[in-house]
Amino acid sequence: MIDVYRGDVQAQKNFMYVLLYISLFPQLIAGPIVKYHDVEKQLVSRSVCAEEVAYGIRRFIVGLGKKVLIANYMGEIADTLFSAPMQHIHMCGAWIGAAAYMLQIYFDFSGYSDMAIGMGHMFGFYFKENFRYPYAAVSIREFWRRWHISLSGWFREYLYIPLGGNRNGRMRTCINKLIVFACTGIWHGANVTFLFWGLYHGGFLMLEEFVPFFQKEKTGWKKWLGHIYVTLVVMIGFVFFRADDMKQGMFWVGQMFTGLQFDDASMRLVLSLLTPVHLTAFAAGIAATMPVFCKIGRSAKFCRLLWPASLVLLAVCMVNLAGGTYNPFIYFRF
Repeated sequence: MIDVYRGDVQAQKNFMYVLLYISLFPQLIAGPIVKYHDVEKQLVSRSVCAEEVAYGIRRFIVGLGKKVLIANYMGEIADTLFSAPMQHIHMCGAWIGAAAYMLQIYFDFSGYSDMAIGMGHMFGFYFKENFRYPYAAVSIREFWRRWHISLSGWFREYLYIPLGGNRNGRMRTCINKLIVFACTGIWHGANVTFLFWGLYHGGFLMLEEFVPFFQKEKTGWKKWLGHIYVTLVVMIGFVFFRADDMKQGMFWVGQMFTGLQFDDASMRLVLSLLTPVHLTAFAAGIAATMPVFCKIGRSAKFCRLLWPASLVLLAVCMVNLAGGTYNPFIYFRF
């Protein structure tokens, strides 16, 4: 409606096309957020070919593998630790729980987005990418260019730019970003932890506007320092995102840096979660957050293995699902 009001798109007079857009099931529940002008022409006319269907199937299987083989196992670790009594959480448990949730939420939601994009390709719809290796970022500004891209774009187009964007000086730009990220936090739920998470990210974006380190392109050791900075900031932010309330979030972050009480009960809890399957999923998750697989995927030899590898991955996922329990996507909650 805003696009029609602005004159960016023409009003759609065909009710069936409107109905198709608002009920487009591949991305309807949790994203990626598809703006009308991105698919306006595809609603009226689109083509489906064997190559695109094949790509869609493979993309769907990759997303399913992210969810079933990485996110679900990371979720078991995170859920067990975050629901454990506070006295059983020490430094090791706090870091493992925070890292597990950081991997869970990424592979859960990026897996969902891959499945939605894949299903779109099967039907002739081409949705924009929603994640581009966000944990490879070297600043929080870059992180938000890579994380949930459709949400960032939606807030930029319908809130940040109408507020003035970056046209009215650096201080006004910082205020606009803080407003946008406060709304981003509230968008996820009516809980003070989500509001804090939004303001937390907004605060670091404001900080990066004034620190010279973030104004220049980083190479060598500066790039690695940027990676470490982003990892720590994002991980701590997700602790509050996952916590039931601010008290638990503050306690958890405190234990990450000062929890030195390694009693028997705490160690048994952590060790019970470090099974070979969970450690394998942990290692695979860490490796898959970096764009190394993207580079390998461009090689001709790897392309020949796509279908056999996809079928094997699908079989493993089906076996895993058959023997597992129901585990919904995280973003269904928001």
